[in-house]
Amino acid sequence: MKGLSLAALLAPLMLSSVAVANEQPSETVMERPAEPETSALTAPGPMQLVRTLHLMQDQIAIGSTEAHAGQRGLLSILDERFMSLEAETWQTSKNVRAAVSLVLSGGNPSILRKLLELGSSIISESDKPLIEGALAYVEGREEAAQTALASLDPHSLPPTLGAQLALVQSALNVRKNAAKSDELLDFVRLQAPGTLLEEAALRRQVFVASQTNNIEKFQSLATEYLRRYRHSIYAGNFRQRLASALTRIDFGQESSRFDGMVEMMTELEPEARRDLYLLAARSSIEQGFTTSARLLADKAQELARADKASATRAKLYRAASMITSPQAINGAVEDLRGLDRSVLPDSDLSLLESALSMAGQIRKMPDAPAPQIVEGKPALTKVAAGQSTEGATPVQGLEQLQALSKARDALSRVDQLIKN
Repeated sequence: MKGLSLAALLAPLMLSSVAVANEQPSETVMERPAEPETSALTAPGPMQLVRTLHLMQDQIAIGSTEAHAGQRGLLSILDERFMSLEAETWQTSKNVRAAVSLVLSGGNPSILRKLLELGSSIISESDKPLIEGALAYVEGREEAAQTALASLDPHSLPPTLGAQLALVQSALNVRKNAAKSDELLDFVRLQAPGTLLEEAALRRQVFVASQTNNIEKFQSLATEYLRRYRHSIYAGNFRQRLASALTRIDFGQESSRFDGMVEMMTELEPEARRDLYLLAARSSIEQGFTTSARLLADKAQELARADKASATRAKLYRAASMITSPQAINGAVEDLRGLDRSVLPDSDLSLLESALSMAGQIRKMPDAPAPQIVEGKPALTKVAAGQSTEGATPVQGLEQLQALSKARDALSRVDQLIKN
């Protein structure tokens, strides 16, 4: 889709300027012949002005830096126009709704304060909750906004304003009722496809799904966002939050989770994929998700190629995830010791030292139970590496219990080292 030029978007405002100029008295012409009504130029009304803003913002959703740069100037013009309109303008509900839409799109809230000051002689009582709620929301008064907007039905409003209201209601509900917030965001996406409103709803809904642990929906929505809005002006912010969400997911629990994440990542450039894999791998180690860390580190390694720093980090995270495996600990320690420390950041050097410390303590445990990992929780096999405790003498049983206690204490200490 090709973006519209600023000239095309600002055409209604240019038309308005011509109309105003034609209304000015001339110093050299005493009287102008009347023009036919069909050719008269008229200034655009509030709805037309706001529609111009929305068209510009929709271009921002598909990555137009020109539209993003021009948005502030356009908002300034619209704020001035709306504040200068006659009081009679606001006797019409559609104009009041245009003012609310403007403010929810980034306009100056002063216009809504002006409307409330006009009182019931101008403003309809049915429009008052919408004005009060929108004003409270943009001013950060969440409780007042919730009270005013709770009873309003987005379905009863024109599509764009209905989607804006649903987006606001979703934000007000997300901490108290995530399911309701998710439902409202579904409505926004259906009501305003291809717009900045849909982009915002999709961006937010990805993280609602993450917070409610709906991994399947999280991956589906994230894939859709990256496929359709990867060039949005706000895509950078989305990727940062996506990385944060990925670090809280244990991909080792189900293979379908990891497969879905890999499919989602194909929408990103290789370098971005690599960096996200590395970030998620390190976080998985810190949270004890060792299988997840190994899978993520392997993917990062595939994408590291000639980038020595990234390849070294991937090898570090993989080895650190393997030191609690009795079959892999020796190889993991060799890998850790062979890393080029000069290319690692300080945080990874600390992780390296912690991993080596943990491996050293595990190796020193005499007759210690072989450590096994249940995702996120260190677990132990039977005492004496597989020997049954049945038939043991009381002394032997006590020694085994002491060995078990020492092993648990040691694993707890070194596990805390890695987490820190």
